[in-house]
Amino acid sequence: MMFRNAVALAPTIMMLSLSSSKSKGIVFGPDDLPFASVEWFVYAGLSCLLVLFAGIMSGLTLGLMSLSHVDLEILQRSGTIIEMQQASAILPVVIKQHQLLVTLLLCNACAMEALPISLDKIFHPFVAVLLSVTFVLAFGEIIPQAVCSRYGLSVGANFVWLVRILMIICYPIAYPIGKVLDAVLGHSDVLFRRAQIKALVSIHSQEAGKGGELTHDETTIISGALDLTEKTAAEAMTPIESTFSLDVNSKLNWEAVGKILAHGHSRIPVYSGNPKNIIGLLLAKSLLTIRAETETPVSAVSIRKIPRYIIRAYSEKVNSFKGSSQHAIV
Repeated sequence: MMFRNAVALAPTIMMLSLSSSKSKGIVFGPDDLPFASVEWFVYAGLSCLLVLFAGIMSGLTLGLMSLSHVDLEILQRSGTIIEMQQASAILPVVIKQHQLLVTLLLCNACAMEALPISLDKIFHPFVAVLLSVTFVLAFGEIIPQAVCSRYGLSVGANFVWLVRILMIICYPIAYPIGKVLDAVLGHSDVLFRRAQIKALVSIHSQEAGKGGELTHDETTIISGALDLTEKTAAEAMTPIESTFSLDVNSKLNWEAVGKILAHGHSRIPVYSGNPKNIIGLLLAKSLLTIRAETETPVSAVSIRKIPRYIIRAYSEKVNSFKGSSQHAIV
């Protein structure tokens, strides 16, 4: 930006050199307008408008281009009422990303090129250069971009009408260039990857200490849900060697009932011969009608069948429970 401003001020600097070479001191040229005349105030006002216009274009370039399509859609769905309205107003303009960029830069460049010409009419070339650089740097770059980097959404919504008008005016130039940029560079509206969403959730947790609202439990649940498709069934399932089970030929005596109560499970796997040969589940509530003194065989009690699956992904296991009354699978 400063390089472009320097190029724009080159004619004024050359005029300063010619003026210095023709005179022994710093004097006004023959084309300078009289101070406080009507034309002087006209050019002074025009210079102020050019600086203001350039500042608006510079700020909108930073503010609008920093708002992606995804950001605006999020604000449309979950923002406050004001944010929803502002996002809805800006979204149709931001969708034309490259055409918008060309329009704003073109208008900013025109204002920067016209400013030295206007100042040269009312000031000595040296003063024109000094004022142009100062005004452009302070009011055309630093202040507008500082404001729009913080309040880009609100500023963009308030000036969206001006942007629409400028896009129509610059359409013959901005539209073809924007289409070429679309074809060459494409669009940058890339959604977050799974790992990025997890990192975003972690940053917004209360434990991160950055003002987030998510509790530890909420963060854990969301992160676990995101890991669902990548987690294998073996990671979530209990190894058969670590599972308390009963032989179908064993008896429900005081020892067996005591073990069932000690483990506290509502469903106990039942195997036949080999502990890995699970044939069903014994419901703990079925023991309410069983007396330990009678040493009733496990085979005499109602055994619920247990489904068998060949699955690898944890998400497949979760889907297998949907629509069924099963709480365990093999």
